[in-house]
Amino acid sequence: MPALTRAEAETRASDLTVRHYAIDLDLTRGEDVFGSTSVITFTADRACDTFAEVKPAALRRVVLDGTELDPATLDDNRLPLPGLAAGDHELRVEADMRYSHTGEGMHRFTDPADGETYLYTQLFMEDVQRVAAAFDQPDLKAVFEVTVTAPPQWTVLGNTLATRTGETPAGDGRWTTAATPPISTYLLAVAAGPWHSVRTEHAGLLFGLHCRRSLAPHLDRDADELFDITRRCFDRYHELFAEPYPFDSYDQAFVPEFNAGAMENPGLVTFRDEFVFRSAFTPTEAQFRAVVIAHEMAHMWFGDLVTLRWWDDIWLNESFAEYMGFQVLSEATDFTGTWTDFAVARKAWGTDADQRPSTHPVAPDPEAVPDTASALNNFDGISYAKGASALRQLVAWLGQEDFLAGINEHFARHRFGNANLADFIDSLAGATERDVPGWAAAWLRTSGVDTLTPATVATSDSGWRLEISHSGDRPHRIAVGLYDRAADDPARLVPRDRLTVDIDASAAVSAHELPGTRPDVVLLNDGDLSFAKVRFDEHTWETLEETLSALPEPLSRAVTWCAARDLVRDAKIAPRDYLALVARQLPAETDPALVEAVLTFARTQVADRYLDPALRPDALGKLAATSRALLADGGPGVRLTATRTLIDSAVTAGEAAVLREWYDDGKIPGAADLDAELRWKALLRLAVLGHATAADIDAELARDPSGTGREGAVRCRAALPDEEAKEAAWASMFHDDTLSNYLFAATAQGFWHPEQDALLSPFVPRFYPDAIAVTGRRGAAIAEAISRYGFPSEVVTESALQLGRTALSDPTLIPAFRRALTDRLDDLSRAARIRSTW
Repeated sequence: MPALTRAEAETRASDLTVRHYAIDLDLTRGEDVFGSTSVITFTADRACDTFAEVKPAALRRVVLDGTELDPATLDDNRLPLPGLAAGDHELRVEADMRYSHTGEGMHRFTDPADGETYLYTQLFMEDVQRVAAAFDQPDLKAVFEVTVTAPPQWTVLGNTLATRTGETPAGDGRWTTAATPPISTYLLAVAAGPWHSVRTEHAGLLFGLHCRRSLAPHLDRDADELFDITRRCFDRYHELFAEPYPFDSYDQAFVPEFNAGAMENPGLVTFRDEFVFRSAFTPTEAQFRAVVIAHEMAHMWFGDLVTLRWWDDIWLNESFAEYMGFQVLSEATDFTGTWTDFAVARKAWGTDADQRPSTHPVAPDPEAVPDTASALNNFDGISYAKGASALRQLVAWLGQEDFLAGINEHFARHRFGNANLADFIDSLAGATERDVPGWAAAWLRTSGVDTLTPATVATSDSGWRLEISHSGDRPHRIAVGLYDRAADDPARLVPRDRLTVDIDASAAVSAHELPGTRPDVVLLNDGDLSFAKVRFDEHTWETLEETLSALPEPLSRAVTWCAARDLVRDAKIAPRDYLALVARQLPAETDPALVEAVLTFARTQVADRYLDPALRPDALGKLAATSRALLADGGPGVRLTATRTLIDSAVTAGEAAVLREWYDDGKIPGAADLDAELRWKALLRLAVLGHATAADIDAELARDPSGTGREGAVRCRAALPDEEAKEAAWASMFHDDTLSNYLFAATAQGFWHPEQDALLSPFVPRFYPDAIAVTGRRGAAIAEAISRYGFPSEVVTESALQLGRTALSDPTLIPAFRRALTDRLDDLSRAARIRSTW
């Protein structure tokens, strides 16, 4: 499918005004295809040659202004429309479209729990073409009306209120959605199936929650909480934004096998249905679900009301929704610790991405995003987490009042239209005397992470000097926390002061004269108001090694743990020293987000990738001991995380035997009973260690025949430590092409494990040619699954690196996999540097 270029989009936008889409979908034609008829009303603003896009299984009919066109003129996904006269036109396209099993286009899923089938669209970037014909670019907005034929027992959901308007002679239902306001093509949404729905009304609008019937008890359990979060965020946005919510209803559908966390379709937000928790969940997971709800609601303004003109400005959608999601949730609900979670977990996504060869500015130059294929690569931690952190810095520098005035002006100027970076800067600059263009140039047009390093100098008996070295080119407004050991208890830290410090972009060192003796801890960026790596002076680090958990505020501890993480990744401290810090300080931690993020990094990165393999068993033993300490003394919010890590840390034959006893008993002494999620986690670890069989997996699947159970089963089968199981898993991933996106990911998750190094080493040279081939056949969604779950990240050897570097020269690499492979190889190279250093 040829990528749409920016130049082509600019030409088409100058040639056409698209007014209306009437789309008719027939979802009753079987398991493989559905019917799609698109009638597009548009105006050619001048005589021109142009094209529409459609990606059909079969193109049945094309009619332009009453004249039949030859369907054979379709060139891949492009339908030529030559010789258009200036004036009004109508294009009618009738086609059969394929259902998807990779979460793109119209995804079809049959629930193994009860045999019910569900469909939903995910049309982001250019996948509307898999569902209907369109002029597919974000700045050709139009009104959409959709009619759907569906089985009689199904419910249909859309961007606007959907009404059952009748039935066909065969008894199938006919549904029609109300006309939308002007929206971009990628925001069209339809979901159909025998949904379980819970509805309420708020502020004169219908609100709905929807999920598969097999998840109904779990949604019903959480519905009051989900509606409460939705209402509170909705009301808070109306306090902040002058423009009211611009659509006629607000549905939230939790859909199966969804690739992203959620999608901001106007009026019909789709979420991955793992957010309908089947098993016990941590407070951090509940909070992040709420963040996603707030994030997607922010998109109703940032992205849906005002949409980017071209994909170089994706940050205008995602950075703002990311920032507003965390901020509004903390203001409007009981989830007041959102920025702690952001600092210790989410932000690392941005800092890691910003240090790879594929880094890019938050707002790239237009020339850097010449087509949709290159644009897809920018949906990463930079556009989300770094951009949100930059906006947090902007608010600290500008002030919230001026910030809100600027964005409200932006909404007023561009409502139901499109805008770019220049438009946004102009709106913001009108609300303040500060140099917004200069700030944007420094923060949004540059890449890389600045580093701030403190030094303390005694100047007299009554004073000292703080010197902050600045490596980078951005200005920063930060808080500096000063802490002392308590006189009556050296293990306790007490705040002395928190300073606001402005660091000039051009100053290599900024100096600040301060009274009294130097404190025991100097913490830069306390409160996490800026995006930068921070270091410690020697005395501070020595103190924190003994007192980190005693910092009074969770956000201060988050900044410190993040800085420690950076020290490991930059090979400034040994991985085992980091693990020693975890063992000393984490058992006293009470914040669930901190415990979860630190244990996850320690287990999946430090133990599996950064440590010499000979040291790994001892590291896992230390993590198991830390988990037991948290189970014994930690609060209820950290116990589930500790239980999960305890399971994942089993490595010796003795530990595996104990884990097997727990699995058979259905309970871990001192922890909770093993629910479905924990049973699959325990069985996976047992499979890896050779203490589970295929028969055990079959028995567990019989116990839990759900979609999640099916994923657990393929994950465990791929983890079995025998050649036959590995070959079967490999064939299903790389040579079958029938696995859905989720089953592919689950199989990949089960495949690679450090404990199976000898068994897996022959698969490393097979990975690159097979992965390149399957991503070429199956596309970007499978490329993402392979890079995230299927890459041999634990094989930290020079030969593995060389194989990967050679693969990068393969001319058949699709852009999505080339970018992902570049990133994974950089991560592997970092792990190798850390190992060689320590």
